This record gives sequence, C-alpha cells and structure tokens, in this order.
Amino acid sequence: MSTALLDQVKAALATVNDPEIKRPITELGMVESVDVSDDGVVDTRVLLTVAGCPLKDTINRDVTEAVGAVPGVTAVNIDLGVMSAEQRAEMREGLTGGAAQREIPFAKPGSLTKVFAIASGKGGVGKSSVTVNLALAMAEQGLKVGIVDADIYGHSVPAMLGAAEARPTQVDDLIMPVPTESGVSVISIGMLKPRRDQVVAWRGPMLDRALVQMLADVYWGDLDVLLLDLPPGTGDVAISLGQHLPNAEIVVVTTPQEAAAEVAERAGTMAEMMHQRVVGVVENMSYLACPHCAEEGVEHRIEVFGSGGGERVAGTLTQRFGTEVPLLGQVPLEPALREGGDAGTPIVSADPASPAARQLIAVAERLAGRSRGLAGMQLGLTPSSRF
Repeated sequence: MSTALLDQVKAALATVNDPEIKRPITELGMVESVDVSDDGVVDTRVLLTVAGCPLKDTINRDVTEAVGAVPGVTAVNIDLGVMSAEQRAEMREGLTGGAAQREIPFAKPGSLTKVFAIASGKGGVGKSSVTVNLALAMAEQGLKVGIVDADIYGHSVPAMLGAAEARPTQVDDLIMPVPTESGVSVISIGMLKPRRDQVVAWRGPMLDRALVQMLADVYWGDLDVLLLDLPPGTGDVAISLGQHLPNAEIVVVTTPQEAAAEVAERAGTMAEMMHQRVVGVVENMSYLACPHCAEEGVEHRIEVFGSGGGERVAGTLTQRFGTEVPLLGQVPLEPALREGGDAGTPIVSADPASPAARQLIAVAERLAGRSRGLAGMQLGLTPSSRF
C-alpha cells in the first residue's frame, strides 16, 4: 500500500461534508477506518450519526465521488456503520464547545449572525412567502442562511421549501436543521410533530419553550443570516423573541389596504417596546399588472387592495420612533408567486426575472448589506466615577 496514496485518500475524505452538520466527516469523527490495497481499491468505514440517517445515500455518493477522483484509486468500497453513544457525545461536545444546553448562540455578544424577524399585524398578508423568498435570495448571494418557522400554529415554511415531509435528525439532544436543495436550512414545529396533520394547541409557556428549543437545541453552525417567520400579531411568541433575541431586527410585512396597515403599525410598535429595531417595511400584494394591457405593451396596474399602506406604515413608524424606517419594497401580485409557494419552488429561484422576484431580491440585497445592529449587545463598557 502506498503511503502517498493513503494520504491523498484521507485528504479527499476531508473534503466531504456531512449534509446536515455542514462540517467535514473526518473532523466529526465519522471516518472510522481507511485502507488502500496495492491495486488501488479503497475500503473505508463511515459512521452515521444515527441509525436510519435520512441522508446516508448522499454521504455514500459524496464519499464515492471524492475518493474515486483520486488518481490511482481503482474502486471504492464503503461500509456504513453507526456511531456509539460515546462517539455521539464526543461529537456533540466538539460542535457546541462544551457549552451548556439552552444557550442561544445568536443572542451571545460575539455572534456575527444577522437576525431578522419577519412580522405582520395580521395573517394573510404573505409574510411566510416573503420570508422564504428573502432567504433564497440571500442564499443566491452566497450567504449561509437558516429559517426558524416560529409561526407555531400556521407553520407553512417547510412546504414552501419543498420539505413538508422532512424530519430533522437528532443526535442525542442535539437537533440538526433540515437542509434543502436551495442551501437554506430550516426548522419548524411542524417537523417536530409526530404527524403533519396534528394540531398544535399550546398556550404561552409551551410556545416559549418551543421557540427556545428551535433556537438553542438546534445546531445551526456558522450562519450569516437567520430569518424567523413570526406568527401574526403581538402575542406570546413576539414577546418571547424580544426576551431571548433582543438583537433581532424586525421587518414588518403589510398589504396596501388601510386595515392591514393599521395593525402592521402595532406589530412594529410591539418590537420597539421590546427594544428591537424595526429596519423596514415590505408591502406585499401591492398591485396586479393587467395581463391584457401587458400583451399590448402598456403598463396598467390594478390596485386590488388599494394603495399607500406600506408608505403609511413606514411613515408612521419613522415618526413614532424618531429614526428612519424605510419602505424596502413593493411586491406585486403574481400567480407565479403563489404557485411557487404551493409547489415548493419559490419565485426568486423559479423565475428570478419576474417583477415580484426582482422586488424580493432587491429587499434581500438591502437587508444583507446592512451591518449587524448593536441592539441587545453588551459593549463591554464599565462606568467610572472619575471625570
């Protein structure tokens, strides 16, 4: 056996990431043994984190491709095993740095992750669609993005990402977010239920525990951006978010009509009461482009829900807070936006040139380009009585 070839094979294995944890399988202790015969046949034993790992075929394929591409390798034989309880505990400690449980990494002063909570005053304004499309647009920019579907009762984010039937892998008491084809990782209370059709009937304390679990017990890794899809209104989850993630910045989603704008202002005011910064307003369902006029090359906007709601919310919140709250974008009504959500193919990926997608991509670029806010951060200043 050539030592040089063995070293090359080990280097190739180090390029394979676990699809859920996003770290090299060699670093995670998943490669138990590697042998290379004189005729170039590689035999390796790879340990899965848990029995029945849903992405074992992906690991098998990636290892085969990486090792098979090494010059001199003639065949690759993979034996898949399962980590012992001791090995899982060791891996978990390595991932968390031995940190205590129930610690939310995004709330720590040193966190570099930008946290945006997408809020609305009422339901039915397309908040979840905005969240999902913003996440995918940011991922297209090369950012590592995660979504917490914190809309406990109306959890629709997994279906919009094409992951409605997916279930997270649990390594002891550490939960892995579900990876999607878009590169966005997601966790939702819907993924933690025994059945998809099971009803969640919880009140305040249980809602708080669920939010903390999705933030603290899930291994997110190094994220650039975390988006939270909040339930509509100013209830328990919004209050819990302010307590557990005071550094989260709020994006308010509304529609043009007066009724939606009025309650959207309340959602923004609630965030300010929790000492969180409202960084902008997105007006969804702004108008419908008349398809008949478009065929004739004429732009005709049908304002199905009226007009001016987004500008009103942004203006009112700016005046109320004394700092600028911009109108980030006005997303038009498009059948493709709804169809993409239903099919699990959001419009920013399925049709990025469409008017709705262009607006959402512009909003994502504007948010991603913002520096991380200082709200909720400890600045390390010590008061002194000396002048």
